[in-house]
Amino acid sequence: MPAGTPRRAADVTALAGVLGHPVAHSRSPAMHNAAFAALGLDWHYVKLPVPPELFERTVRALPGSGYRGANVTIPHKLAALALADSATPAAHAVGAANTLTFEDDGIDADNTDVGGFLGALGESPRGRTAVVLGAGGAARAVVWALVEAGAADVAIWNRTPERAQELANAFGARAVALPESADIAVNATSVGLHEGSLPLDGLESPAVAVELVYGSATPFATWAREGGARVVDGLEVLVRQGALSFQRWTGVDPPLDVMREAARG
Repeated sequence: MPAGTPRRAADVTALAGVLGHPVAHSRSPAMHNAAFAALGLDWHYVKLPVPPELFERTVRALPGSGYRGANVTIPHKLAALALADSATPAAHAVGAANTLTFEDDGIDADNTDVGGFLGALGESPRGRTAVVLGAGGAARAVVWALVEAGAADVAIWNRTPERAQELANAFGARAVALPESADIAVNATSVGLHEGSLPLDGLESPAVAVELVYGSATPFATWAREGGARVVDGLEVLVRQGALSFQRWTGVDPPLDVMREAARG
């Protein structure tokens, strides 16, 4: 095939993709395709922009079109778990899925956001305090990961207080009316991907700040960096969770450095 020619389903033995709305910003195709190429795997990964009303129909059609797996991002993570035929303990516990694997006996759901977050964090949260901004699918994974890993206290803030309280009740955390200072702060909202602001004024800078949105110049990352925090950006979280999805689909250990370079490129 000439260089630069787009690959078609007929040109590869397996397809994978990322389902989201929006999904144009996703770095997952570059990251996964670089890893496939590095390992000589005849796979191809694409963006799959799908509005909520077409999500289930689209997912159920993917296996017949050559897809072996798919990542799931905003706003489909809860719906992904709901339509799956089976799910891992992590996906069940979190109540959301970011990875679907298409198997002979149906669709299996997993949540690699949990392991991806802890891997990117790079240190144990045991005995430390944490504040999580947001209460959607990504926040559910983060809160569960922190509680299960032994964080001393996990506070949850969301613009809709009822959602924060629901999440807190589910995992033994606390809902708060305003963000609180903590050792670890996590932005699991879409502020930075979309326009908006976060109530960060007056907060002490955390020791570690994790920004789940891509980019080092988001409002949250800028605030944390100016306060002296060690900032973990969304691309590192993406690489870590993507590597777990990659291994699940292919059965092969992924080349992390290759994935990281492609995601940041």
